[in-house]
Amino acid sequence: MTFERVTIVGGGLAGCECACQLADRGVPVLLREMRPAVSSPAHRTSRLAELVCSNSLKSTRVDSAAGLLKEELRRMGSVLLACAERAAVPAGGALAVDREVFSRAVEDEVASRPLIEQQRGEVTSIPDGPCVIAAGPLCSAALSRQVLDLVGGDALSFFDAAAPIVDATTIDRDVVFAQSRYDERGGGDYLNAPFTKDEYDVFIDALVSAERVVLKDFERRELFQACQPAEEVARTGHDAIRFGAMKPVGLIDPRTGKRPWAAVQLRAENAECTAYNLVGFQTNLTFSEQKRVFRMIPGLERAEFFRYGVMHRNTFVDAPRVLDKTFAVPGTRVRLAGQITGTEGYTEAIASGLLAALNTYADLSGAPRVELPVTGALGSLVAYATDHATEDYQPMHVNFGVVPPLSDGVRRSKRDRYAAYSSRALGDLDAYLASRAELFPSRG
Repeated sequence: MTFERVTIVGGGLAGCECACQLADRGVPVLLREMRPAVSSPAHRTSRLAELVCSNSLKSTRVDSAAGLLKEELRRMGSVLLACAERAAVPAGGALAVDREVFSRAVEDEVASRPLIEQQRGEVTSIPDGPCVIAAGPLCSAALSRQVLDLVGGDALSFFDAAAPIVDATTIDRDVVFAQSRYDERGGGDYLNAPFTKDEYDVFIDALVSAERVVLKDFERRELFQACQPAEEVARTGHDAIRFGAMKPVGLIDPRTGKRPWAAVQLRAENAECTAYNLVGFQTNLTFSEQKRVFRMIPGLERAEFFRYGVMHRNTFVDAPRVLDKTFAVPGTRVRLAGQITGTEGYTEAIASGLLAALNTYADLSGAPRVELPVTGALGSLVAYATDHATEDYQPMHVNFGVVPPLSDGVRRSKRDRYAAYSSRALGDLDAYLASRAELFPSRG
């Protein structure tokens, strides 16, 4: 069968996964990426699939929603998940990657497929023919207007923040110690900067009073909770961040043999462990204030920053009201994928790109569209994001809160309940994949 060429706008996670999946099914693809001709407030390179916030794709535990999503992607043959696993760096029970290794791996995958043609330069209008808009939350202003005109709905916006990255050689290892909370799998994959109560009090006072890039308080409804700046969390209460990103539970300071009052965790940014990310410290402080305040963290008094934290405004559509159950714009040949749909997270972006490819291929081949079982991590997220009953739509990660409850009446602990969710989800997914041999021939 000869297929019409599909244009994919955006060379991020969703766009690259979508391009590879379509090409592997014999569909020619034009992959369009605006960088380096036009950049964004958060990107630093012209590479495909650049990670602009954390380098973590979250948990690998199959009894967690994030881990379940990875296993679902693995069974559906995700290309970018395989790239991430090849680029992995130590991160305990999470999948974290070396950003550069990951981007190079994705670029190699795209370049290895002759059916994918790349074109650089800003896209200012909706391309003709079948199209997937995977321009991400930093979609250019011109294209954003075109998308909003097309869907006929309102845009919602929120602020997203990235944490600083420090030079590992400037961390005082006489103070900072290696340990994962509760000594979970991986042991000492994280570094920990321990605080006494007095050190914590002084640090929090400095954090909440420091100068920010935006000199007014953010409206709560505009802040996506999972990416709130650390200073905004601290402003909600003196001990708020001590029960969040700085919780010391499960940690023992080897200098004292006791649990610290609070701790900042640092996660490796690359396989060589030459750079570390301040976990949970997304920030909107000015660069000079970041240098001053974050050097108050014990062990980081002489820290040098490879990257300061940044904050940028993201845009997404009101998916429950303007997209169908496959994230297509009704009555058009346009489908959206990635964070512009309001599904939030790296792995979720990869998943939406894969799903966009499957449904675009189904449209081109005349096959039924793909609607994954709602018992799964991805299926339940898409169902939530396209449900007309969803009110006040906000960006959403996969989570077990949107999964249908178990119906067997058995009372379980939280861990056992999540394990049961995962077991049910994977069983339902395997049965569905086996029933769609035209899309997943190896599963039939």
